This record gives sequence, structure tokens and C-alpha cells, in this order.
Amino acid sequence: MAEHEVPSFGEYIRHHIGFLANKEQTAFVDFSVIHWDSVFWSVFLALVFIGTFYMVGRKATAGVPGKLQNFIEMMVEFVDGQVRETYHGTSKLIAPLALTIFCWVLLFNMMDWLPVDLMSTLTEPMGFEHMKVVPSTDLNITFGMSITVFLLVVFYSFKIKGAKSFISEFTLHPFHFGNPFVQALFIPINFVLEFVPFMARPVSLALRLYGNLFAGEVVFLLIALFTLKLGLENFPVVGGALAVLAHVVLGTIWAAFHVIVIPLQAFIFMKLTIIYMSMASEKAH
Repeated sequence: MAEHEVPSFGEYIRHHIGFLANKEQTAFVDFSVIHWDSVFWSVFLALVFIGTFYMVGRKATAGVPGKLQNFIEMMVEFVDGQVRETYHGTSKLIAPLALTIFCWVLLFNMMDWLPVDLMSTLTEPMGFEHMKVVPSTDLNITFGMSITVFLLVVFYSFKIKGAKSFISEFTLHPFHFGNPFVQALFIPINFVLEFVPFMARPVSLALRLYGNLFAGEVVFLLIALFTLKLGLENFPVVGGALAVLAHVVLGTIWAAFHVIVIPLQAFIFMKLTIIYMSMASEKAH
């Protein structure tokens, strides 16, 4: 887009919700399309998470902890408490998995606090037309995480319950009869009632995180559109100055609201993961 051209509202929105992809996506599902910005920021934030915990772990002291060590210990204790409260089995995987999910998703969501035009303004001169910095606003990322959790649930269900017990959950519940003939008639009904909600878990897990963060990002864009963009175009006229002031006020209010949304969505994703893993570890009675 030429510098002298002023983008329309639609162009502005499309520009900011677009991804830095290797090619244009023409089909609803196309595994050949790679969103490089989502991949970069996901890996970068994973390295931030791993590096921070590794550094704190290496320098941890039994005496009075520093602020960063104290914060990390609080997060570990918080996640461990959630696992103990929800997961009643014995597994060395659940606590590290829950901690990784919570911290990783939290870092994803915290990127939404960056000004919507900041990163694109910095990267556009380098030839990167799009730069999405919030990985959780990419369905590919949220579905990738939810499908991974789903596959772990299936694996542990087979491992702990066994194939027979796992399959019986879809065929003998919720309607169970002592008569084998009557039970056989209800197997298709039980299967539909149990299998559909089971398969909906990764979909709801992914869409819940994506929907909340994407909606928040769109609100930030709308605030920028109707205040900052119009204000800068008319600055220093009084109306333009007031629009810039409105941008600061509204943006601050919405960012403050995100103080609740950002950790809450990370917590929900983690909590549901623990619940699903707990259900996979419970043998049917």
C-alpha cells in the first residue's frame, strides 16, 4: 500500500487481522499454508518461558527469594494446587503439562497489550506486510494446542482404562440396561450422545480461547479506527486532539479489562485440560 494512500476502515481491519503467510489460502482447510508470524511468536514465547524458568531454577536459593523467583514459585504452587484439586490420579505429566499450557497461553495473550499498530509499523519497512503478534488469535495455533490435548486424552484413556472400557463409555452410557438385547438397541443412541460431546471438546477448547482474544483484538482495532486514526488525520484541530485523547482513555479502559480476560483465558484452557486428563484417568464403574 502506497504511503500517500489513506486506507479505508475495511482495508485497515483486513490489514491488521491478516497473517504473514507463505501463500494465499484458497480453501477453508489448507495444510500447505504457513502463518510465519504465528510460528515465530509461538516459538519465541516458548523460548522466553523455557529460558526464564531455567534461569530462575539455576539461580534459585533457599534463602529469601528475589522478586522473579518468588513470582515463579507462586505460579508453580498455583498450578500445582489446581492439579491436586482436580486430578485424582497419579501422573508425572499432568503438573508440567498444566504449567506449560498456563504460562505459554498467558504469554500468547499478553501480547495483546502491545499497541495494534506498533509491530506492523516496525516490520512494514522491512518488507513484512503483516505481523500478527498474538498467537492465540490464530485458529491454527489454538486448534493445534487443543488437538494435542485431545490426543493425550485419547492416549491416556486407552492406557489407563483399556480399549474395552474406553469403548464401553460410548456404547453403554448414559442408558444402561441389564438385558443384553435392549442394551444392543440403545448402543447407537448412546454412541451419538457420548461421542459427539467427546469430539466437541477440542473444538470448544480452541474456539473459546480464539474467540475471546480475537474479539478483544478487534475492539482494539475499532478503538484505533474511530479515535486515533481520525484524530491524527485532523490533528491539531480541536476535534482531532479530542479524538486522540479519547483513544488514550478508551484504550486504557479496554486494556485494563484485559487484565482480567488475559489470565482468565489461560486459566480456563489449563483447567479444562486438567479436567479432561482427569476424566481420561478415571476408570468407569
